[in-house]
Amino acid sequence: MRKRIAATVIALGLTTVGCGEEMRDDLVVTGTPPATPYAGPLDLPFTVSADGSEREAEESSGAAGRALECDGEIYAGSGGETWTRADGGSTPEEGLNAFFDMDQPQLPDHGYRIESRQGDRVLFSYDVDGRTKVAVVVAKDQPDHPGWGPETNASCDPAELPASYTDAISEEIWTDRAGHRVPTTVLTSYVGAEHCDWESAHFLGMGRDEDSRQYARDPNGVLGTELLTAAYDGDVPMPADAHDTGYRFEDWQLWLTDDKSTAYVRTSDGVEAWPEAKDFVACM
Repeated sequence: MRKRIAATVIALGLTTVGCGEEMRDDLVVTGTPPATPYAGPLDLPFTVSADGSEREAEESSGAAGRALECDGEIYAGSGGETWTRADGGSTPEEGLNAFFDMDQPQLPDHGYRIESRQGDRVLFSYDVDGRTKVAVVVAKDQPDHPGWGPETNASCDPAELPASYTDAISEEIWTDRAGHRVPTTVLTSYVGAEHCDWESAHFLGMGRDEDSRQYARDPNGVLGTELLTAAYDGDVPMPADAHDTGYRFEDWQLWLTDDKSTAYVRTSDGVEAWPEAKDFVACM
């Protein structure tokens, strides 16, 4: 990915009205532009993502994906957004606002900066330490899509976004031995869904796609034995062959044995055994 120097961003606190919706406060900010902003074309072709892989995310996000400066792989990307006259805005900023109204993405909804303008397209970037972590390309008056609207978007892993944002989302960001934030595609955890009455459960996800594993903390037994390979145990001795992965979240320490059949979580109170799920568990 591209490398460039840090940019200083100054929030303006804009509040205008566009597309029939109120503009988000500080949606677009100004600041010192980077020395080497994205200089590629904004009208790159894109395809509809098939499987959500890094390659598919890049191909489906067009210029937005190329503008990212991720530490790791692209986390998500898509293109081909459709908007009607009621959705489209009269300015690029209103087109960006429409992206959040239409898609309601799990992304920061303020603090974007105009990085590039090319004819009927504008690239907005959300920067962390001067590097683009979220990119949205808005376009004007595309076929059957009047006004300004979102054409492509892409983002880095949530772990690359600031704690001020990730502290408020469902995914919990772990750290490694050096205290660095771990990509959610490597490891993440989250509380069970309220609408399934799973709030007392906790899930731990490792890996992505075919290499993924999921473990569950289920002290109240709300998941049922049919979903898990074994019962959760909140007080076990640490197995002699378990090793410390170095991964941490608050006072949790993740330990694993070579077969990875159970996640052992050391806490300030002892050791818990989180069984693996038989299949990926999700509340629909």
